[in-house]
Amino acid sequence: MDNKTSTRNKHADGLNRVGRFIQLVIAGLLSVCLISAAAAGPREQARRIHDRLAGVPPSAAILQLMEGEVDVGQAGTALDAAFRAMDNPSFYNVTLKNFAAPWTNRDQSVFVPLNDYIATVVGMIRDNEPFNTLFSADILYIGPGSLPGYSNTNNDHYATLENTNVDMMTGLVRSTQSAVTGLPSSAVAGVWTTRAAAEAFFVAGTNRAQFRFTMLNHLCNDMEQVHDVRRAPDRIRQDVSRSPGGDSRLFLNNCIGCHSGMDPMAGAFAYYDFDETTQQIVYTQGAVQPKYFNNDTNFEPGYRTTDDSWMNYWRNGQDQFLGWDTNLTGTGNGA
Repeated sequence: MDNKTSTRNKHADGLNRVGRFIQLVIAGLLSVCLISAAAAGPREQARRIHDRLAGVPPSAAILQLMEGEVDVGQAGTALDAAFRAMDNPSFYNVTLKNFAAPWTNRDQSVFVPLNDYIATVVGMIRDNEPFNTLFSADILYIGPGSLPGYSNTNNDHYATLENTNVDMMTGLVRSTQSAVTGLPSSAVAGVWTTRAAAEAFFVAGTNRAQFRFTMLNHLCNDMEQVHDVRRAPDRIRQDVSRSPGGDSRLFLNNCIGCHSGMDPMAGAFAYYDFDETTQQIVYTQGAVQPKYFNNDTNFEPGYRTTDDSWMNYWRNGQDQFLGWDTNLTGTGNGA
């Protein structure tokens, strides 16, 4: 996130293609399937691969084809069997839906309706879109034209897509958020600016939730794991007391460890909100959302947000292990 261009490269040290990521997942599943079924024959191994990936039993014809691929005993052919299993619509409608669903809500539950965040992840995987653009691309996947149109104020489009059992392997249509939702392209930030993400993580609060759950879901670390009390506190907002309960040691040994890294980064979301009355994302270009000034008298000398600039203080210290791109500056504006 070093500006809109560098945001698109912020995962340059990670996977460049979602296909590579999926192949790693498949390889892991294959290892589990084949090792746990080491005493089983090719037919049982093929069935287990299909059950794990598609979540449903294979047809007799598909099972026979997969059995032949597994029977050769080469990793490449076992991978072919896995890709054949992924041709089942349930891989998209169930497996991938459940893969992405926990990212879209604070309870991290899979038991949520299909939404634009989930559908966009599924579509990106289907189309082999670069997964390092998940938080930057102007992209949105919607259903076929026979469904109720996409709405900025409700989830009916995706609920109908799910309830009518549309095959997402063939039914998802690639579009852009700027064309469908009306957000300016400069404000679009991949799944961060989907309606589902806004409803879950931009609603109320101080927009720190969007940052925290991104860390948790996509960098596999919660705030406790990146806690570093040695970072500078100059960008910690005014709502964080420097002596909670009258004891400054609590701030110096606890609060500062998360807020010194999180607050400078969460500045990127300063122009976003979710309106609970209209039930839609709000973007106020050039105007910081009032929520950034909640409880600003707790420590008035603290940082007062003036724009959507951000800084990554975790490029130094113990959190370098997260793999930030050293070719980027670690600063920028906007999500």
